[in-house]
This record gives sequence, C-alpha cells and structure tokens, in this order.
Amino acid sequence: MDQLIPILRQYWGYESFRPLQSEAMACVMADRDSIVVLPTGGGKSLCFQVPAVAKPGFAVVVSPLISLMKDQVDALTQCGVPAVVVNSSLPPQEQAAAIAKVKSNGCKLLYVAPERLNTPAFITLLRGLPISFFAIDEAHCISSWGHDFRPDYRQLSILRKKFPDTAIHAYTATATKRVRDDIAKELSLSDPAVHVGAFDRPNLIYRVEKRTRKWEQILAVIERHPNESGIIYCISRRNVDDLCDSLCEAGFRARPYHAGLDDPTRKANQEAFIREDVDIIVATVAFGMGIDKSNVRYVIHAAVPKSIEHYQQESGRAGRDGLASECVLLWGVADFVLWRKIMESLEPDAQRIARAKLSEVSGFCSSTTCRHRALVNYFGQEFNSESCGACDICLGDAEPVADALTVAQKILSCVVRIGEPRSPAYTARVLTGSGDQHIAANGHDKLTTYGILSGEQRSDVRAWIEQLTDQRCLEPGGDPKSLVITEKGWRVIRGAESPRLVRPRQAARPAAAAVAVAADPHEHALFEELRALRKAIANEREVPAFVVFSDATLLDMARRRPTTAATFRKVSGVGDTKSHEFAARFLPVIAGFCRQRDLPTDLEIAARAPRAVIRRTDFDPDMSKAKRAAMRLFREGKPLDQVAREIGRAHSTTAQYLEDFITAEGIISPRPWVDNDTFRRVREAVSVCGMERLKPIFDHLEEKVEYGIIRIAVACLRNATPQTATHTNDRPSV
Repeated sequence: MDQLIPILRQYWGYESFRPLQSEAMACVMADRDSIVVLPTGGGKSLCFQVPAVAKPGFAVVVSPLISLMKDQVDALTQCGVPAVVVNSSLPPQEQAAAIAKVKSNGCKLLYVAPERLNTPAFITLLRGLPISFFAIDEAHCISSWGHDFRPDYRQLSILRKKFPDTAIHAYTATATKRVRDDIAKELSLSDPAVHVGAFDRPNLIYRVEKRTRKWEQILAVIERHPNESGIIYCISRRNVDDLCDSLCEAGFRARPYHAGLDDPTRKANQEAFIREDVDIIVATVAFGMGIDKSNVRYVIHAAVPKSIEHYQQESGRAGRDGLASECVLLWGVADFVLWRKIMESLEPDAQRIARAKLSEVSGFCSSTTCRHRALVNYFGQEFNSESCGACDICLGDAEPVADALTVAQKILSCVVRIGEPRSPAYTARVLTGSGDQHIAANGHDKLTTYGILSGEQRSDVRAWIEQLTDQRCLEPGGDPKSLVITEKGWRVIRGAESPRLVRPRQAARPAAAAVAVAADPHEHALFEELRALRKAIANEREVPAFVVFSDATLLDMARRRPTTAATFRKVSGVGDTKSHEFAARFLPVIAGFCRQRDLPTDLEIAARAPRAVIRRTDFDPDMSKAKRAAMRLFREGKPLDQVAREIGRAHSTTAQYLEDFITAEGIISPRPWVDNDTFRRVREAVSVCGMERLKPIFDHLEEKVEYGIIRIAVACLRNATPQTATHTNDRPSV
C-alpha cells in the first residue's frame, strides 16, 4: 500500500485517498475478491486504476458501454497511464494494434465489453497473458434486481472457471444488499470483502416539483446555469425530440440522444456534448448515457424515472467533480400510468419487481422527508443531520399546510367511511366531491366525508394521501393500489399524533442557485478564461475538455493563481504528466490575468470539502427589489459607487448591501470594492483590535478609512477565518 500514494500523486495529482478508496485498493493489492459500492463522484475508478499501475502485468476492466470505455482510456492516457480498449467500434487494424500492445506488456489496463470477454477466442488469448486482476465495472448489470440488468453480464461467471487463481473485483455506484448478494453469487466470488461508501452526495441540490408548466420549469433551471452543461431526461423518444427542438428554437445549444437515432448521429451528439460544443443533452431515461463527463452542473428529469436506483444513477451524473450541482425532478400522474403500460410487456416476475420499484418513486415524489435522507435511507444507510440544507424540503420550497392534523383526520376518516380498500385517486375524488358515476354507484356521495375537501385542488389532496402513506399513517392493502389505516393513522384520528403535510408554494420564491464556482468575481472571471483555454486544448487533442482538467482543478487554479511550475504542480488534479504538458499553456494566462488586475499570485489555499453551495442572495423572498439588483451587480464585479448610482441608494446603504452579499456568499477577497493597500491596513488593524467592534479599527487607522470600507474588509476577513465569529450573520458593532 505504501507505493500507492506516490502513484496517485504522480499520475493523478491528488495527495490523499477519498473515503473507502484505500480499503478497496488494499483488497486489490492483496488479491482478495471484493465488491465496492461507491456513489457517482466517489472515485470508484481509481480503486482499480491505481493498483493496476502498481501491480505487475495488466488489469482487465469490463465495462458495458463503448463511449465510457473510450473516455476512461483517454483520461488515463492524458495522465500518463498506458491503457487500451478493444471493442467493436475500432477498425480491425486498431484492435490488432491494441492487442499487440497488451502482448508486449505495453499497457496497464485493458478495457473490454462483456460480449467480447465471453468469446472463446478472447478467453484463449487472455489465458496466456499476465493478468493482475479483473475489474467488473457497472457490476449491478449482473443482477435482475439491479436497475440495468444485462444478460451478457451473467455470462461473466466463466471468469472464475477459466481464471481460478485471479482475483475478481466488482464495482458499482448503486446496489442494495440484494443486488450485492446477487453480484457475489453470479461471479462466484470467494469470500469477497464488501465496501459500501456513503450514498449521500452533499454537493447536489435535489428538488422535486409537480409538473404544472413544464417549459417554464425547465427554463428556470437552465437559466440558473448559463452556458453550463446539463442533461434533461424524458420517457419517450418523441418527448426528447420535441423538447430538444423547442430548446434549439429558443437559442440554446442542445442535442437529442435516444435509441431511435442512428449510431453515427447518436455518437456525434454525445461527442458534441462531451467536448462542450453543445451545453444540453436531452435523452430518454430508458437509454443510458454512459458518459464520464465530470462537469455536468444540472440534471432535469422532465418525467419520473422508473426506480430510485435509476434516479440515483441518472441524477448522480451531475457534479461528479464534487462541485455544487442541481437535480430537479418534475413529476405528473401521467408518468406513472405510462411506465405501468410499458411494464406490461415484461415477464410476470420482472413486472412485479418493476411495479414495486415504481411505487417507491411515487412515494419519493410525494414525501415530506429530506431528499438526501430519503435516498440514503433507501440504500440502507443513516442520515445524521436534521437538515441537509440542499433540497426543496429543507430549503422551504414546500409550504406547510396550516392545520395539517385536521386535514389528515378528514382524509383518514374518509378512508374509514369508504369501508373497503380503495385507491388514492378514488379517495381523492370522494374527498373533493367528484361527480364520478362510480362514486354515485357505490353510494359514496352520501358519506359525511364526501366533498369535505372540495375547496382544495384534487392534485394536492392526492399528494397529501401519498404523504400520509409515506409517514406510515396509511399503507397498501391486499391490492397495492388500495389503502388501509395503520395504528399510527388511528392515533392521528384520535388527535394523539400530528403528521406533517405540505403543498407547493402558491407564490413560488426564487430558487436558490447551486453555485459551482466561487462568488468572488475575480475567481469566476479567471475560471472562465481557464475554461476557454481548456476547451481549445481539448479541441487540438480531440479529447473531451474534462480529460484535460476537471472544473474542480480549474477552480483550484483560479483560487491559487499559480505562476510557477512548482506552484502549478500543487493544484489538485495536476500530476507530473499534466504539469509537464500544460504548465506552459496555463501559467501565462494566469499571470496576465493577475497582472492586469493587480492581484496576488501563488496563494496557499486550504482544500475545500465538496458541498452544495447555496446562493442565499438568489433565494431570500423578503429581499427588496433594490437590494436584489445590487446583489446582481456585485456578482458582476461592479464597483460600490457605480452600484449605488444604478440602484439609486445612498453610499452607506449600498455598502450594507455589499456586506450582506459578501457574508452570504462567503467571499474572502474584497477586490474590486477595497484596494489591496487599504485591505492590508485594515487586516493589520484587525490583528491588533479584533473584529468585534469597528470603532477601535477606525481609530487605529486614524479615521482615514470610512466605516463602510472597514465593514466590507471585515466581512471578507470573517469569511476567511470563520472560527473567530460565533454567528456569521452578526454585524460587528460600531
């Protein structure tokens, strides 16, 4: 294990392992079979790539998607790790060259599809070569309980028979215990070590919205992420094509992606997205994207996915680089009807499993539970925080029902009076006083609870029924579509317990933006320049932009502002090979940017843990129009005097707005609002006087720096050293 950190540092430019990576790598180094479940963005590929470099011979990596194999091999090559891929997309001469490289010990990783690995000829070829281990990527495909079962994966059981002394390691991003057990059984793993990482993705903001104005709802998300990469999922090919056409007509750079397109078109569209020639891919949920693109900033489900596993996998394509990203699920009752119709073609057992998983999605959509908690609990893990601060429930996007207990009692009483198990939809129609002939025929229009919630939207009543089911006040009867009251439900009827019910806000507040880069205007501007340079280099090399550097690496560059080879090498994600190849291209751009703006360079910046960064200034519903305008101008880097003129407010008032902006968005650099010399003087005064009161600082500076400027500088210093403040929103007193 001692040799792995130097390899990680040399080739990938990272100084330490992420959670569970070292344990997973230890299994590989010890030749012990293993199952590793790490959520998307958890670095599971490194779990087999780093040991492959360290061990003699080469590793065989099984991957189900040609595009995914190509991306990983491109990324490894850019890092200086010799790797090849052999699949049907390559012409015969390139396949022969790749195999020749394997035979001559010229590679450390060989990527193949399960179909090829299962052929007798390929097995015969491998049996004469020094294989260090087998890595089965996307291993959930082997299980019928997995969300993407593939029969070709079942045939991988041949590996244990043909290579009894070679370790086999299975890797996946999503697998329940049942799926993990299936993987171990089907691959004939010998006493495998099982490592399951934390399923929570703290850098993702989850939102679930009832689909009411689909086009406007989709536009709202896209406009929160201008010129950033996003994926939009639909159920049908027609929906994909129609939505993509509408986006293009509106001026967005979008392409479709589904199984109905011919192979060249589908490949060209995916390549355009990966290389950032287009910003948006619209795809079917039934057809996997299979991409390794790390800087997807948002994922929109324009309709529900067919399982929680699918949702975790598809939404997980956002923010793989660990930066803040947004996942929005738009749902409607028609989605569930369509999926059930599609599932009718399945075999009885498969249909039963699929319907059960779809029912879990319905519960997730209507739940009042924190989205992060719900997803983590689904995969059998605990979520310890009271609030994630990064989902619609915890951010207050849903409005609590004023008298939830009374509403719940009316709903539960109606279930009792109907007398026999009925579906949620039927119960909602009774409660809202529907003139449905079936209700009259059953005599349910004579019930005392008939129409008792007639003043409410039927969709809201249906959602409340689902929420009561989610809170275990109701549960399915003999028929999964029916409802019966639980013991907890009876306690609610008696008034001994009160559930929580919510509805969408009638006047929706502006959504909080998921900020992937720092709010500091200089960091953001430099990030954009580096991003443009990265794309130019990627185009020259004909590789995806993220293969050159991830967004996380560019952001670290924008923070550190390296101008020497030594400081460039300290940037997270810059290994020896990339430092040698790219320093000469990036350093002049950084130096020129800082010189023009008189910014310090070669900064020592502590690493920041991935998290969802919320722009509270885009979220506060009580913010005045003038203050909101000021926040927008500050984000553009406008000087204080100019902002005061544009919003028509006094200089002192505008300075307070700026202080709030700096505090809310965690800015640590006061430029362009305070020059470097003044900031230095304030910092020196703070070291003597502290930050609790401004007057001692004002006096120490001989009354030569006005209070407004001191406030701005102190706000930045507080963000840079948060341990000195007990409440980050408290202003220091004068």
